[in-house]
Amino acid sequence: MDAASTYRFCVDALRDFVAGAGFEDVVIGLSGGIDSSLVAVMAADALGARHVHGVMLPGPYSSQGSLDDARLLAANLGVEAPVVPITEPYDAFARALSDATGEALSGLAAENTQARCRMVCIMALSNAHGWMMLNTGNKSEAAMGYSTLYGDTAGAFAPIGGLYKTEVFALARWRNEQAVREGGVVPIPENVLVKPPSAELAPGQEDEASLGIDYKALDAILLRLVEAGEPVDEVVASGYPRSQVDMVARRYAAYAFKRAMEPPFAEVAR
Repeated sequence: MDAASTYRFCVDALRDFVAGAGFEDVVIGLSGGIDSSLVAVMAADALGARHVHGVMLPGPYSSQGSLDDARLLAANLGVEAPVVPITEPYDAFARALSDATGEALSGLAAENTQARCRMVCIMALSNAHGWMMLNTGNKSEAAMGYSTLYGDTAGAFAPIGGLYKTEVFALARWRNEQAVREGGVVPIPENVLVKPPSAELAPGQEDEASLGIDYKALDAILLRLVEAGEPVDEVVASGYPRSQVDMVARRYAAYAFKRAMEPPFAEVAR
């Protein structure tokens, strides 16, 4: 499918899922990143801005730039986006867990605890107001297990769960260009499209460095391994380093259990 068809497919799937589940409104954690930005735009297109509720959840390593990007996105869409800081809840968990872990909370445990604090806050709003929580994960990160169980894997439906990360960027740019063509407000801030993706769960963290591969190469390999079902040797023969292909294949197999716990999403035809 082309960008326009893919975008409409995802928006229609989101609208149908929300209605089928008996909801009218949705809630989304707005990080200032590309994934949550595109999901918010899709939700506004599917349901109308008044039925979309954002929430900004800054933690100890959140940047002011990301908060500014999330705030601008919300303003462009006409979506409310209150700020609910997670630093105090995270610090409370870190203190409570220090004896059990035998040291100060750090590393992966600290990063995932932040993600789970965000999930608790979003689900509290969901329960309090009767809003459906949307997931903002994409297919590239799900394939690599680059997510937090019971954290950013939470949500009733994943509007971009069938899209690889490079496709997320492409659709975001397409939607902005569509707004220009129609003379409307460009929804996604340019900075969201050009800054390095980061979960901001640790100082200086960037997603591609954490993954050990850039998204362009990762998606090209996944399209061959997963979508086309090519064996590792064929993918290597097409020009990709064996070390990269082996790493992607190994992680894809290892994290099947995580993908089984991801929320439903619409399968995008390729």
